[in-house]
Amino acid sequence: MRAEDVSWSLGETTVDATVAAPDGPGRFPAVVLVAGSGPTDRNWESPLLPGTNGSGRLIAERLASSGYVTIRYDKRASGPRAQQNMALLSGRISLESHFDELQGAVSHVLGRADVDPARLFVLTSSEGAMHALYYQAHAGVVPFAGMVLTGAPGRAPSDIANFQVETQLAVLPDGADLIERYHALLERFESGLPFLADSKLPDFVNNLVAALSAPMNQPFTREFWAFRPAEYLRKVRVPVLVVTGKKDIQTDWKLDGGALQEASRGRSNVTLYYPENANHVLKHEPRPREELTAATAIPGYNTPEARLDPETLTTILEWLGRHSGPHGR
Repeated sequence: MRAEDVSWSLGETTVDATVAAPDGPGRFPAVVLVAGSGPTDRNWESPLLPGTNGSGRLIAERLASSGYVTIRYDKRASGPRAQQNMALLSGRISLESHFDELQGAVSHVLGRADVDPARLFVLTSSEGAMHALYYQAHAGVVPFAGMVLTGAPGRAPSDIANFQVETQLAVLPDGADLIERYHALLERFESGLPFLADSKLPDFVNNLVAALSAPMNQPFTREFWAFRPAEYLRKVRVPVLVVTGKKDIQTDWKLDGGALQEASRGRSNVTLYYPENANHVLKHEPRPREELTAATAIPGYNTPEARLDPETLTTILEWLGRHSGPHGR
């Protein structure tokens, strides 16, 4: 396997990426890796979490050793240029700006002599599934020949957040009133009105709606809030592997997996897979699900001892192998 760092200009900004490829000559299938939300970088690492043992890097290197050219890129709000890029992007982040980043990665990898353009795949983490589905729905793009969506939301982010917030507020004194106040804040956000904190609501609720409402995050957060991945999946015709671990505490394999399963009902192109011991970033999680919380599970995503779940990795490699054909032709 060989790896090199690359970059390209996108307007006034720069996108950084890493290409990992098999040793030797050939025309190989390609896999574009798309990271999850927030400051998560090309390696699926975040400055908000400890460790540099990112699943994105581990998966990309394993794929390259197995006969695939891979490219993984920093969203412009992540990685070493995040501060520089965000100063230029404030108020201009959108689904289209994410599309531009992904399209740039596709263009770069398809420009390589060792890539077979007919065998282009995408492998996503969490929110990355939304950007890949949005890309695939565009007219005039080079479409993916297959999609691997891991930790993918099936419900709209608004539905997920509302369920989580309402569950926490309902057990507090005056829970019904707090839920009503939360929805009043959301109505202001959805109407495009400025954020006004409600002193009776817990800080985590005000902080959530403040972040959604921040002008620098627009128009993306309004687009993101209403995005329905299941509706996009219903329109996809290429092979899709949906992977949601049963130890994933950020994406619910029953609720989100169920929404994606319903969207693909009667469709032979979509395979849903729920590994028993994979967490949100496809690392092996041996602890029982009932012991896992955000506080106990998420900080261990990228620690040195965290390793990819072997069952999940084997399933992804076998699925890609079936749909990519002979390598090195």
